Amino acid sequence: MNNRQYQWLILRRGWARSLTTIGASTALCLSVQTVHAADSPMDPHASHHHMMQAASTTTSATSTTAKTVDYKVPSIKLVRADGRAVDLATELSDPRAVLMNFIFTSCTTICPVMSHVFTDVQQKLGADSAKLHMVSISIDPEHDTPARLKDYAARYKAGSQWNFYTGSAANSVAAQKAFSAFRGDKMNHEPLTLFRKAPGQPWLRIEGLASAEDLVGHYRTLIAAK
Repeated sequence: MNNRQYQWLILRRGWARSLTTIGASTALCLSVQTVHAADSPMDPHASHHHMMQAASTTTSATSTTAKTVDYKVPSIKLVRADGRAVDLATELSDPRAVLMNFIFTSCTTICPVMSHVFTDVQQKLGADSAKLHMVSISIDPEHDTPARLKDYAARYKAGSQWNFYTGSAANSVAAQKAFSAFRGDKMNHEPLTLFRKAPGQPWLRIEGLASAEDLVGHYRTLIAAK
């Protein structure tokens, strides 16, 4: 199966799931949190709460959308959770497949969901998770120090294949813009997951709250594609 056939398969199947496929316990936790947080008129996460409420009641094929995009990874200086200064292009140049998202540690809505999904992905893949480079880049670098990211990684039981990155505000924005993920403010960011089979290959852009089952399915299909 070539990349064109794979893209056609994605479009045909839709890969749409409701939020309930992420896990009943996570959905219940978020729904309770949403009700309380949305009561406050000063809630800075108001737009996220509205998004979560919409996602939790949506079962149509618009839950997620997927398409292939030929992103070029620029040279951007970031700092990994272990404190090491790295170049984004170099970090993504190893031969492993890449699964990437953008998060921030103080987010109380979509980021915990996406991070729980990444946790589930590594568990479902088991030993095969070592063949996948999982990447989470902070969109709130002023707050998300390497130490905070390290704590966040521990909270979600991140394995050695899952790396977290921060850096300067300008470089965080540059990384977001490189993948058309920048929305002007962290409170406006949207759920987005990016897949790439190998360096030089196009990226699969998945918009919406994808479940672990969706992502593992994409991974299996992507790896099988010739």
